[in-house]
Amino acid sequence: MSIFVGNLSYEVTEQDINTVFAEYGTVKQVKLPTDRETGKMRGFAFVEMGNEDEEAKAIEELEGAEWMGRSLTINKARPRENRSGDGRR
Repeated sequence: MSIFVGNLSYEVTEQDINTVFAEYGTVKQVKLPTDRETGKMRGFAFVEMGNEDEEAKAIEELEGAEWMGRSLTINKARPRENRSGDGRR
């Protein structure tokens, strides 16, 4: 499972996120999605921690925290929905 981190500053880097989350345990992976057309960061990230206890602690401590001038939104990431691309379900 991974953590969704929303309302990020567009100036944040993978290293910035890694540094913050490392205070709560082992950071396995950080993903910073970018816009396909512009290549700019989309304002959110996904963080995978070493185990669920570390994830729970990071979520509890960082939800609503002020960082880089923004109030963070942090929760467990939901599985990605299947999108067929043709508008049908």
